[in-house]
Amino acid sequence: MLKVFISLLLITSSLLFAKINAVVSILPEKTFVRAIGGDKVNVALMVLPGDEPENYEPKPSQMKDIANAQVYFSIGVEFEDVWLSKFTNQNKSMKIVNIASGVKKIAMPSFYNDNKDHDIKKKDPHVWTSPANVKIMAKNIYETLSKIDLENKNYYFVNYKQFIAKVDKIDAKIKKILMNTPKNTKFMVFHPAWGYFAKQYNLVQLPIEIEGKSPKPRELTYIIKKARDERIRAIFTQPEFSDKVAQIIANELGINVVKATPLDENWSKNLLNFARSIVRGR
Repeated sequence: MLKVFISLLLITSSLLFAKINAVVSILPEKTFVRAIGGDKVNVALMVLPGDEPENYEPKPSQMKDIANAQVYFSIGVEFEDVWLSKFTNQNKSMKIVNIASGVKKIAMPSFYNDNKDHDIKKKDPHVWTSPANVKIMAKNIYETLSKIDLENKNYYFVNYKQFIAKVDKIDAKIKKILMNTPKNTKFMVFHPAWGYFAKQYNLVQLPIEIEGKSPKPRELTYIIKKARDERIRAIFTQPEFSDKVAQIIANELGINVVKATPLDENWSKNLLNFARSIVRGR
């Protein structure tokens, strides 16, 4: 009887202290889910630091995380188009929740958006660069965790409210940094990953990349002229991409190339640094 009692006690304890196993696509998501899930959620990551979400292929060890997961938080990045169905086949009981549900998507711009031959209407997946969007995503995360683990709903709610307060503070700090920056100020990027940030703070990003590729010599000449006319002060490139073309343009204009990735795990610090770089040009 004592052994039976101990076994039942161990089982009950394991159920009481069991954590939700969640998987996310990118590092900023991991930050959001951890903030709301706290110590009651294990968070596994798909796109590892230094890799691109456009064509990422999960490693065999990561498929083990899928097999053990109760929920997958998708966000709309490209590799999910191919892999989400495979993840479902791997674990049919795993819920897939798009945390970007409710976010109004905008089109990915092209530097040649004034040229009909280069008019791109692809939707921009980089929704997390806007604090306003992150608040929508945070609510989706909170509601999902609360449904899976109803007993700890209040715990998730407290974390959710604290996180929203933090996001509001970051938003206020960014506005303060940019308060002397004229409306529709333009900044140049290689890959157009900052559209939602630009939209929220009345800025305009000018991408170098054309239809996902580096510009050809004729296009590069146009971009350099446009950048000079717009008095661009810096070019932002991601560590995940080559900055060779950006360096050519920067050298021609005598401006800086600034490394900035939207995939940074420290989401809040990253946005603040990005805003400061727009103001300083470095």
